[in-house]
Amino acid sequence: MLINPSNPNAVSDTQEVLSAASTLGRQVFVVKATEQRELDEVFNSLIRQQARALLVLPDALFTSRPQQLSVLAAHHRLPAIYHNRLFPDAGGLMSYGTDQLEAYREAGRYVGRILKGEKPSDLPVVQSTKFEFVINLKTARTLGLDFPAKLLAIADEVIE
Repeated sequence: MLINPSNPNAVSDTQEVLSAASTLGRQVFVVKATEQRELDEVFNSLIRQQARALLVLPDALFTSRPQQLSVLAAHHRLPAIYHNRLFPDAGGLMSYGTDQLEAYREAGRYVGRILKGEKPSDLPVVQSTKFEFVINLKTARTLGLDFPAKLLAIADEVIE
């Protein structure tokens, strides 16, 4: 699991993943990067630890580098799941996370309400309700992975 320890959510997100992994009887290695220059060493560390897959937690550092992270994962033949569809679009294996376009639309609706005179403090807090699961089959084939038809059927998008 790749985290940015300077992210305010890193501790709670890590605890949740470790708890879930424990329930499933899985071991999780936590690797950390706070700067772009650390990413190559992160992947070398994962290979030394014989990691079989990678979970990249949400962080601006990672989201701003979907191409770099996807290439590193492919180079090291490491299946990876990300939090944002930018990654499978850039060649990453798969993602599951908030539909970013819907989040931007919601932000636009908020701006419109504020411009029409509503006070920001009167607006409700809205959490994402639309999530998307994206699989990149080309990357899966490169990694020698086959996805069951049932999994492909529930994906919001399958990139050929």
